[in-house]
Amino acid sequence: MTDLHRLSIRELSEGLKQAQFSSRELTEHYLKRIAKIDAKVKSYVTVTAEQALVEADAADAAIKSGNAHALAGIPLAHKDIFCTQGIKTTAGSKMLDNFISPYDATVVAKAKAAGLVTLGKVNMDEFAMGSTSESSYFGATGNPWALDHVPGGSSGGSAAAVAADLAPIATGTDTGGSIRQPASFCGLTGLKPTYGRVSRFGMIAYASSLDQGGPMARSAEDCAYLMNVIAGHDAKDSTSVDKEVDDYVANLNGTAVKGLRIGIPKQYFNVAGLDADVKARVEESLKKLEEMGATLVEIDLNMTEAYVPTYYLIAPAEASSNLSRYDGVRYGYRCENPKDILDLYKRSRSEGFGTEVQRRILIGTYALSAGYYDAYYVKAQKVRRLIQQDFLKAFENVDVIAAPSAPTTAYKIGANLSPTEMYLGDIYTLAVNLAGLPAINAPVGFDKDSLPVGLQLIGNYWSESQLLSIVHQYQQNTDWHTKRAAIAEENA
Repeated sequence: MTDLHRLSIRELSEGLKQAQFSSRELTEHYLKRIAKIDAKVKSYVTVTAEQALVEADAADAAIKSGNAHALAGIPLAHKDIFCTQGIKTTAGSKMLDNFISPYDATVVAKAKAAGLVTLGKVNMDEFAMGSTSESSYFGATGNPWALDHVPGGSSGGSAAAVAADLAPIATGTDTGGSIRQPASFCGLTGLKPTYGRVSRFGMIAYASSLDQGGPMARSAEDCAYLMNVIAGHDAKDSTSVDKEVDDYVANLNGTAVKGLRIGIPKQYFNVAGLDADVKARVEESLKKLEEMGATLVEIDLNMTEAYVPTYYLIAPAEASSNLSRYDGVRYGYRCENPKDILDLYKRSRSEGFGTEVQRRILIGTYALSAGYYDAYYVKAQKVRRLIQQDFLKAFENVDVIAAPSAPTTAYKIGANLSPTEMYLGDIYTLAVNLAGLPAINAPVGFDKDSLPVGLQLIGNYWSESQLLSIVHQYQQNTDWHTKRAAIAEENA
């Protein structure tokens, strides 16, 4: 029973059904690993051990009755951006360090209804603003492959927890790459679904027209299991789309790689700053897909240079609006002994928000201010439409588009990248959110320093099944997704 953390979601589900082990034993196994190993990784903000064991016992009873969901009794970790009733939900910020949510996010409620066991809440960049998880009020999380490197962000805690085998699956959110980039940095599979596929109700907002929740796991198959739980329409979320949900697990072999047309944007492979090892591993993975029967088609995505400036006008503008509610009055952090109401607002916000969040609020407020709104925000929205049309034109000739997930592998903690350097690191992921498209990261090898490299596949709207299927078949022919960091091999 010492190697339960090495089992896939399918193997865990079968083991629980066949009574090879109980959910309580499985949950205790993960809690022991967290207690022993997470002091090095620092992926968890809150561990909900008592609640997890209660949920595990309930799952065991449901499994015994023969009336349980396929994932009943399997543990997971939630990114600390999803509201959890009775459990602290911080969004990685001092501003919400004392916030106990009175309700569950829809993603959390769906996971509970399926009988999944919540191990706890994992670390993230403050309010999901960042690409390293260093902006968290609770400190930096380490990358399990090299603890002095970042796990990526903003879903860095989710990625690190799964990569260190401190949870078999985790939820993440992706506003500009925050599932795909940490999945790339930590050697995982991570899916950013089509905008509107997964409910945003109870997910603390960063940029409402860009945010989307999704699964993070070792394999496409594991991601498909979690997608079967969390995807679907939600009347509580006005941006949720009422569209039939696929059975992602049943469709894992539903897309033929033979004859698949994969678009290769020439602009993406000539980006300044694209690491040679990253480029080589991505090209090797594309060659493998070609050997499996896919056809590589060179395409043009002419709006590439507009991705970063467009995103970093729209996202901060929406953030400045969404974060205006944190005023020290209703909930969250409140400064000590304010002189008057203005002092309460000023100090609560300046003391409660970190540097990166303040920077983005200021950028966004400026872009929305009188005299600049048309010049910046409105123009960015027009360019956003052009970016979307650029992709739609490409999808007339290809089935999916391939790219690196990030131009480099993981940075060192404390590398002190300038904001501009950090923003440019998102060049391959931002456009997917601007256009509302689905995309997936798959691990495809390592650089010279043994740090993971990721391939990104971008699909047309509602093509999550296709993306999961392509990656699943790639993973049947390669073993990169099975590689484990040394810390994951440690026994509790």
